[in-house]
Amino acid sequence: MSSASVILQLICPDRPALVSDIAGWVAANGGNIRHADHHTDAGAGLFLSRIEWDLQGFGLPREAIPVAVKALAERLGGDAQVHFSDDHPRVAILVSKQSHCLLDLLWRARSGELPMQVPLVISNHPDLEPYCADFGVPFVCVPVTTGKKAEAEATILELLDEHQVDLAVLAKYMQVLSGGFLERFSEVINIHHSFLPAFKGAQPYHRAWERGVKLIGATAHYVTEELDDGPIIEQTIATVSHRDEVEDLIRKGRDTERLALARALRLHLRRQVMVYRGRTAVFA
Repeated sequence: MSSASVILQLICPDRPALVSDIAGWVAANGGNIRHADHHTDAGAGLFLSRIEWDLQGFGLPREAIPVAVKALAERLGGDAQVHFSDDHPRVAILVSKQSHCLLDLLWRARSGELPMQVPLVISNHPDLEPYCADFGVPFVCVPVTTGKKAEAEATILELLDEHQVDLAVLAKYMQVLSGGFLERFSEVINIHHSFLPAFKGAQPYHRAWERGVKLIGATAHYVTEELDDGPIIEQTIATVSHRDEVEDLIRKGRDTERLALARALRLHLRRQVMVYRGRTAVFA
């Protein structure tokens, strides 16, 4: 296993010599750069940078790096985030009755493929509790009944706070989170069972079958108040034919959902995704 690294994500106004300026700052503090990725959005006049360097041998102590990075970003007129590769965020998984995405994420987390901790699984139905028990992950059922959605969301927010959750993943959680919920907890990734922006909302496989599409897909995206319209992180596809019925599309679609969600979550955890202007830059 490689030693810990520092990951800097920076967005600032574009100008000449930015790469030299940022890399020079790392080098001046004794940093050995492992990866450096940059993107210029000419239309917006923005420069995006992701630089990763070895923590060992860096001239600043770990606790001083965020403060120094903030000063660097201010000097460049931008915003920055700093992360450490050996930090494993606490991720809550929200589900309803379908198990395929949940089981895939729990297996990948246990095998070490996804660098995260799973302190709990939250569901609006009790059906999947035995699966979580098999993985030794606490399961909490928070029913969402007619007229009681606000109370259910308040309970979920309390659980997220109690378990110090950094990120929530909607792994086939068939409820729409309210704007009030997202104002209090905005770090949420969702898997939608269509190749967005096509077939937003409910029953996309049925509507895709009715249109006779030859490709179906799944989209993992950050959640915003507008349904299925958040910044896209990852998309996967599968081919279908005139011989496939709706059930076949659903079966093939489950594979695309598992893969898109796992890939998106890994990209997020490795800090390879940057959100700006309602879209993402993915440094994969």
